[in-house]
Amino acid sequence: MNAMLVNSYGPKATFEPGTLQTPRPQPGQVLVKIAASSVNTVDTMIRKMGTDLPFAPETPAILGMDFAGTVEAVGEGVAGFEIGDELYGCAGGLGDLPGTLAEHIAVDARLIAHKPKNLSMREAAAIPLVGITAYEGLTRAGVHRGQKVLVHGGSGGVGHIAVQLAKHFGADVYSTGGGDAQLALIEKLGATPINYKTESVEQYVAEHTGGEGFDVVFDSVGGANLANSFEATALNGQIATTVSMCEIDLSQAHFKGLSLHVVFMLIPMIHDVRREVHGEILRTLAVIAESGALAPVLDENHYSLREVGEAHAWLESGRAIGKVVVEN
Repeated sequence: MNAMLVNSYGPKATFEPGTLQTPRPQPGQVLVKIAASSVNTVDTMIRKMGTDLPFAPETPAILGMDFAGTVEAVGEGVAGFEIGDELYGCAGGLGDLPGTLAEHIAVDARLIAHKPKNLSMREAAAIPLVGITAYEGLTRAGVHRGQKVLVHGGSGGVGHIAVQLAKHFGADVYSTGGGDAQLALIEKLGATPINYKTESVEQYVAEHTGGEGFDVVFDSVGGANLANSFEATALNGQIATTVSMCEIDLSQAHFKGLSLHVVFMLIPMIHDVRREVHGEILRTLAVIAESGALAPVLDENHYSLREVGEAHAWLESGRAIGKVVVEN
């Protein structure tokens, strides 16, 4: 099979074409012919940082985590999947799990699900990592009907899915963005846009919550922005964050009685712990998508497998609108 390989890591690391033996599915695996794979920020981090990250695969490495494709073979002990089924999942590209920037992948059947019937392969490939992350954060925070939910970064990969899921759960959703295109997308997704560049936290909390704060804040920006989340959350409120690798004063969180949920969705893949939960979430997301309540926003640029380097560069440029997808 054809694949794109990273032979060495670093800021200038590139992808090189290679030909590898097509894998055979082991017990508990299915062999998938990949139709599309999306690029996530963590993919670019692995390419540039390599072994500075404890979960980077050994080189030469096949990166890429998300995929959509068709089952070509089923390993021993696998139930629920048959040859010809269309699947999606986040199943490789870290540790000892070969990635999705190839024509085929043998995947752990616990990490996958049948793709939403109403979505194309390209659309389905854009969902798994960001969809699982958003779903996990919102459900941990207990989002439900009637709440006011703030999503920081609602035009981003995780954020734009979080906005849609929070609405699906019945919440009144608000989201921060920093430019006309971002704010327009947030509004199109059904949330009230907030321009964080022109409005202070105090101002938008006063305007949208009467000064009481949001019941739940989903922070896909994290880092120093966590302080803004603490300020924006109501007393005894909930915060879910996807970026917490920072040092921050928790005093405000203490005095407001806030609950902080840190989401690192790669844990089941890295540690082989409760991988079946990812499959369950993907099945739930497929139902939500088929109901019309969830659709990924895709960047308008199209990339082939051999153009994955350009796809990484475009995501890193900060100019992408929606998920960047590579197609086989």
